[in-house]
Amino acid sequence: MSAQAPDFSHVEAWVFDLDNTLYPASCRLFDQMHVRMGEYVMRHFNVAFDEAKRIQRDLFLRHGTTLRGLMVEHGHAPEDFLERVHDIEYDSVPANPALLAALERLPGRKIVYTNGTTKHARAVMERLGVADAFHGVFDIVDSDHIPKPAPEPYAKFLREHGVDPVRAAFFEDIANNLKVPHDLGMKTVLVVSEVDADVKDWQGDPNSPWVDHVTRDLARFLSELKFGDPS
Repeated sequence: MSAQAPDFSHVEAWVFDLDNTLYPASCRLFDQMHVRMGEYVMRHFNVAFDEAKRIQRDLFLRHGTTLRGLMVEHGHAPEDFLERVHDIEYDSVPANPALLAALERLPGRKIVYTNGTTKHARAVMERLGVADAFHGVFDIVDSDHIPKPAPEPYAKFLREHGVDPVRAAFFEDIANNLKVPHDLGMKTVLVVSEVDADVKDWQGDPNSPWVDHVTRDLARFLSELKFGDPS
């Protein structure tokens, strides 16, 4: 990891996670989604809400997403879950003109890669005011409902979007989700926010060897990148 403004001259594809990466965790969208997931699990298993939250967390930790756990262990169909979980309010996400300006100066394509849905990603990007800066979205449906950090969807993403990993950068708020991109040859950046202590276990270690850079301000990090002669 570097304290200096790094040289990303070689990067032609800029890949961004969505939630708690393009917008800060302080927007608390995940709070709403966690409640929706808890309610869904509560109804599905006919249990109290506290027990539903325990089941939800267990499925998440073992499968990468609650949905994947429901599908693998309980044969659950994904469509209704995804619709209900993303039925949230987006008012807490403010427009971010600094982020838009930083994205627009990046050479090459910008793509969102999310464990959420394209509909959710579009709603967030519209609120941020950055939708026009992106060239595509690869969502949980595109990944065959296999979430990060499983390696298979990363490979599918590279194929479908024609991304050369050695000329790509991956931005993500969960350190563990950067291991595969790093192993594939991507430059990796961890975007960290002030978060509650009880979620740090799934975020992973920011000092992991597969984390090349860490930032607390995505827009500033992007605005300070160097684009010198890639040769």
